[in-house]
Amino acid sequence: MVNPWLAMEAGADPAERTRTVRRAHEAFLAGEAVAPPIRPVVAESWRRSADARATSDGAAPIELDGTTLRGYRDAHPLARAMPVFRELLGAIAEDGAHLLAVCDPLGRLLWVEGHRGVLRKAERMNFVVGARWDERHAGTNAPGTALAADHAVQIFAAEHYNRQVQRWTCAAAPLHDLRTGRLLGAVDITGGNHLASPHSLALVQATARAAEAHLAASAREPGVFLTALGRDEALLVVDGEQLRLGRRHSEIMVLLSQHPEGLTGDQLSVCLYGEREMRPVTLRAEMSRLRHLVGPLIDSRPYRLSRPVETDLAAAEREVADGRLDAALDTYRGPLLPLSEAPGVRRLRDGLADRMRRALLGARDPGQLRQWSHTPWGEDDLEVWEALVDALPERSPARSAPSATAGRLRAAYGLTDGRATPRTPRARRATFPQPPPP
Repeated sequence: MVNPWLAMEAGADPAERTRTVRRAHEAFLAGEAVAPPIRPVVAESWRRSADARATSDGAAPIELDGTTLRGYRDAHPLARAMPVFRELLGAIAEDGAHLLAVCDPLGRLLWVEGHRGVLRKAERMNFVVGARWDERHAGTNAPGTALAADHAVQIFAAEHYNRQVQRWTCAAAPLHDLRTGRLLGAVDITGGNHLASPHSLALVQATARAAEAHLAASAREPGVFLTALGRDEALLVVDGEQLRLGRRHSEIMVLLSQHPEGLTGDQLSVCLYGEREMRPVTLRAEMSRLRHLVGPLIDSRPYRLSRPVETDLAAAEREVADGRLDAALDTYRGPLLPLSEAPGVRRLRDGLADRMRRALLGARDPGQLRQWSHTPWGEDDLEVWEALVDALPERSPARSAPSATAGRLRAAYGLTDGRATPRTPRARRATFPQPPPP
């Protein structure tokens, strides 16, 4: 297949393809390995879904509703792009065979529009506003997989991990803030098997690009932006030009952004390498290569940034300090440079995670605690799960699942008496899918 993000080759038989993929899906759920003719993007998504224990038969959970949903949706950046989505995809959504959906970076559906009859059918699988359709909660699906891979993708029929969704075919594309590179969410069209064509994928890609341009035109501001949360390699945007940095250069840019006054060679070396003895030429070589990439953005003696740099790390820190935890949770796409072992980065990473966690435990908001607990970095945090149980009404049926998880974790950590719980040890470091170079 020329394009691995397309569901089927030209001229392929949809019925035969469905049978082949369904057999492979059932074999995978039974414990067999997944192999061609399953597309690599689908195979990788099935494995992520299985690792996350996503449901293969149940419905996606509802995480936002009522006034919480309306307030969050109205304030979301993609609200300003809805006229573009409706102009380019609205006719399709009203033709009686498709739905238009827009989700946030966590896969929560903020808008689902289309013919009333199709909307009713979609309700049966909880494809409704407020439901969370990331891979961890709904398995392989176009908006969830587009977010995970940071790439436009089609998901055809039985390629969906969840059997309830295998009657549908969908195409989705991620959207970014062109100034900062920040992931904003995804736009999706959902319908029947006829969507498994190059046309539908090209249409959502073009719609996403048009919406990004619309948002950028309404907020034209030059500047320098560094995105490093949840990324092993930071994304640097300088006056609209994107540059994906290598791991060592990512560490240097993060450290310099946190020290606008600058760092001497010795100070920067300690932040990067710790107390190990490193020849000064090692750091000078790294800085020389970095200057070659970013030009006059780097000054020396001391090493410092020549322009203010806005970072998602600093944004999350401000939001936590101001008590804006919903905004902080949206900004916090994961630990800072998760694979970095640089001492200075580790201090920044652990400090932000600890402040986020303490703020959430102090606020005791069930929605915020649930959001944190349903992430790779929060799913084994016993104290958060117990706080979620305590934050829910005593007779609420929503208590049962977090209570069971808390009980399982207490047993796993050998805590059988009392409620005092140490901070959950982190046995593994979360990793995240990386987008292709811009």
